[in-house]
Amino acid sequence: MLLIALQMTMTQAPLRFDLEPPGRATGRVAVAADKSYAQGGFGYEPARRGKEFLFSAAVPEGNYRVTVRLGGRVTVKAESRRLMLRDITTRPGQYVTASFIVNVRNARLAPPPANAPGGSEVRLKGRETGSYTWDDKLTLEFLGDPRVASIDIEPVAVPTIFLAGDSTVTDQRSEPAASWGQMLPALFGPDVAVANHAESGETLKSFVTELRFDKLLSQIKAGDWLLIQFGHNDQKAQWPQTYADPQITYPAWLRAYIAEARRRGARPVLVTSPERRNYEGGKVRRTLAEYGEAARKVAHEENVPLIDLQERTVALYEALGETEAARLFNDGGADRTHHNNPGAWFLARAVAADIATRVPELAVHLKPAARNFDPADPKLDEGAIAPSLAESAVRPAGS
Repeated sequence: MLLIALQMTMTQAPLRFDLEPPGRATGRVAVAADKSYAQGGFGYEPARRGKEFLFSAAVPEGNYRVTVRLGGRVTVKAESRRLMLRDITTRPGQYVTASFIVNVRNARLAPPPANAPGGSEVRLKGRETGSYTWDDKLTLEFLGDPRVASIDIEPVAVPTIFLAGDSTVTDQRSEPAASWGQMLPALFGPDVAVANHAESGETLKSFVTELRFDKLLSQIKAGDWLLIQFGHNDQKAQWPQTYADPQITYPAWLRAYIAEARRRGARPVLVTSPERRNYEGGKVRRTLAEYGEAARKVAHEENVPLIDLQERTVALYEALGETEAARLFNDGGADRTHHNNPGAWFLARAVAADIATRVPELAVHLKPAARNFDPADPKLDEGAIAPSLAESAVRPAGS
């Protein structure tokens, strides 16, 4: 894996890096093989595994079109293991050029006026400290057997898909855990960004009280989308401060999120929570049914598109059966809620296929191959994703 943390100077000017000789063209920066990011501005991160590496460049918050010229057999991820390009393979000596959009953000917020409630930064959890998700650099990770000739990074104004949710959506920072939100960018073309604000343990209430929703709302603009998926933690009555009952509180909070998005000209989309992997008599035992029904009702009443990931995951797990479905989950299948790379890929495929049929204005940005997926007929060999180096200490996926 090639993990490059590209830290660009705090400017909107395009950055153009040459990682392989020959020489330096006008306006391009030649990067020595031993140039570390710690030396300032741009360079390689310490994490390496054979030919795989990380590269970072310092940039302000925003969306960036990254164009890479590469060869070999390469998977590219960004920030905290967000999948951008999957298994690009070339002939010996051949190079191809590919582009994708990376969203970069930090935890800072504009300070509220005197005596006003709020805060000047998102209230991050301890495990988020030092994450590639919350910093002032754009980090790329090159996996497989990569040959990377050049990297160009330039700021762009493109529509953004914002994700609000919990651990089943977030950019999981450590192998082998993964979530559908961090696989989603690879299913879209280089004309739309994915900004994944989801985090493990979150609920509709805590996402607000920790100022995560404030951060998201400070960046969302007219024409963007907001995908909203909560439920796994909202249903925990043992968490009294954030519990949301499915009949009254949960629908009310969903409506508040919808209203805040619409007030800014953004387009909200509800996503039902993926079901847990529990079986009774060969069928999935539903543990989130009331929350799925509540989301469907709110979507109907508010005239909001709904992606029914709950039903798609039930179909997927029942098609595979209990033993095979376990291969899609974290911790060797011991975890019945959180997925690994293959599981996250299949859930992202299901989300994209629902977008193709239910959110036509967003569907135009999907790659053609991402428009169709039948969860009742999955091909397990399709789910192989190169394991990451980034933030690679194995930790629990969270809630």
